[in-house]
Amino acid sequence: MDLLCVFQYQDRVGGESLLTGCLQGSARTGQSYQRQRVLALDAARGLAVVGMIAVNIGPRGGESLSEVLYRLPYGRASLLFVLLGGIGMSLLTRRTREENTTIPWAAILWRVVILLIVGLALEVPDHGVAVILPTYASLILLAAPLIRAPSKLLIVFAGITAGIGPLIWILRQMLLGAELSRAPVTEMDSFAAVLDNMLLTGPYPLVVWSAPFLLGMWLGRQNLRSSVASTRMIIWGAAATVAGRAASQILVAFFGEPQDNVGWDRLSTSVGHSQMPLWLISGIGSAVLLLGLLLKIQEWNRWWLRPFLALGVMAFTAYVGHLFILAAVIRPGPQDLLEGAVATAGTVLALVAFTSLWYASLGRGPMEMVLQVPRL
Repeated sequence: MDLLCVFQYQDRVGGESLLTGCLQGSARTGQSYQRQRVLALDAARGLAVVGMIAVNIGPRGGESLSEVLYRLPYGRASLLFVLLGGIGMSLLTRRTREENTTIPWAAILWRVVILLIVGLALEVPDHGVAVILPTYASLILLAAPLIRAPSKLLIVFAGITAGIGPLIWILRQMLLGAELSRAPVTEMDSFAAVLDNMLLTGPYPLVVWSAPFLLGMWLGRQNLRSSVASTRMIIWGAAATVAGRAASQILVAFFGEPQDNVGWDRLSTSVGHSQMPLWLISGIGSAVLLLGLLLKIQEWNRWWLRPFLALGVMAFTAYVGHLFILAAVIRPGPQDLLEGAVATAGTVLALVAFTSLWYASLGRGPMEMVLQVPRL
């Protein structure tokens, strides 16, 4: 779910009211360019949605080629979501940064509260998925004071977080003295438990997941319409993808696989959602690579792509919807790869049909509407 849609609000440019966000552009940067660029981001978000659905439906086991290919999005789709969120944050606060206007605190805090409440509530249904929305809420809150921070500082913070965050995570797990637990928190838990889960111990700890978000904020300040920029994203993204994975393979070959109990040996792994630096390097690299490739595509506004783009535009709605489909229809399955592929295809098609029809008729999705600050 990209914050490009999460942070929609009314902007004023030369007296004209513009919806800053999905499929809309700034009059000063060129409507045709901005629309094209946003469509590429919508496409990336749509692919992240599809990858997320495949991962969450499962199954995740097996070593056959088809099973390995099926679970390729594991540990990558969610990183792409967060990276896009950082990009959207920078794009939507560009006027605040460049013209030193007031930070839209009311809109930001409203979205933080809504995402936190919805995210905790979504942990209750029996879908078997760790919900990322509370981490999104905390990332938005973290990013707000950095809206006017220098770009170099963002990239430095992203690097520090990628290196230091996993060490903090390991220390916290070692202090707990137990095997890795991914148990989610809900609205019924204490504030301290929720805070500890979001910052340190949960499946999406802020100390680790700040890295892709901050990198996304830095990318959002670059000239994404430039062919040079997208080429660099492809080159550096591919290099990081391969380097992170290769380094992990070498370390594991020398020192062996990490133990079940979390310790310093875990630093050698690049397994998805391991919270480790080599996974971050490889996973974020693949996200940057994919985004660079999508930005190279010149024409997204084709009739046969519009339903898929609608899925990206209404990603928050699609995210919530797929969790209810999981809980009501799919669980406790699937039992094998064929069942998983069929369930994934059916879920994606159902959400594409719903989002495309809704967007064509009403525009902004139902969950996206909830994110708008109510007018009193």
